[in-house]
Amino acid sequence: MSNLKEKLLNHQNLIRNIRSFFYSRNVVEVVTPSLLTTPTTDVYIDSIEVSVNQALSKSSKFFLHTSPELEMKRLLSKGSGDIFQICQVFRDNEFGRINSNEFTMLEFYRVGFDMQQLIEELKELLIALGKDDKADKMSYAQAFFDFAGIDILNSDFEALKIILESHDLSSDYEWIEDMQMVLFVHLVEPKLKSIPVCFIYDFPWQQAALAQIDGPVAHRFEMYINGTEIANGYQEIQTSNEYRDRFQTEINKRKSLSKFTGFLDEDFLDDLKDGLPTCSGVAIGIDRLFTSLSL
Repeated sequence: MSNLKEKLLNHQNLIRNIRSFFYSRNVVEVVTPSLLTTPTTDVYIDSIEVSVNQALSKSSKFFLHTSPELEMKRLLSKGSGDIFQICQVFRDNEFGRINSNEFTMLEFYRVGFDMQQLIEELKELLIALGKDDKADKMSYAQAFFDFAGIDILNSDFEALKIILESHDLSSDYEWIEDMQMVLFVHLVEPKLKSIPVCFIYDFPWQQAALAQIDGPVAHRFEMYINGTEIANGYQEIQTSNEYRDRFQTEINKRKSLSKFTGFLDEDFLDDLKDGLPTCSGVAIGIDRLFTSLSL
């Protein structure tokens, strides 16, 4: 058997085992649109714009989805219950050893789950996929304290600026969350390489994205396998007004960075007028997961 065929079969088995895991738990597989009428508002992710029907003189502009998140949340708001999806996603301005403009994503949502329950299910998924290493779990604040000696939640903008400069890192940032992320990448992530599986949870509230905020922290987590980020999950915010506020904040930040901003997805906000059920969701990079399981 050629190396290529063996790799293809292993990838096929991974996808089959993921589906079997969710089917056995009555989580419904869904397919949502890849062509959207609005771009992502995420400050650090860029949508790819495409034009269709130009030869028909009915040219329309769409954006390839960067994640199936919002379309899946439409389903949740209409009563879908637990759902998962495996699909290709597309992001502009992505290039590097582990970054690409197109990659495969697994995204799933569990109704009635909080963040910690979702983390436990992710551990069970890894075991089902043959990754049975003991999983470490630590808060963002604990990781910073243990690995860098920094009280990250009580360090203000000026304090982090001094810390960055002491490590010969640029301190030219407008927002404190950028400083936190740079310090995490340089001081914490390298220490995670020796840990087979590690969940970092309760990020600073400034990095909430679409996760629930509780005082100084956001109920958000990331999963690392030997130092590589594999998954990003939230205990989801639920109301249309919360989404509007988060989207508008992200749009304002994109404007300040002179990035393409698009506009609010009013259709999505209208679909969520009755809110989301209590739920938590996570996105997993299948390509990174496959590589980590094959090491």
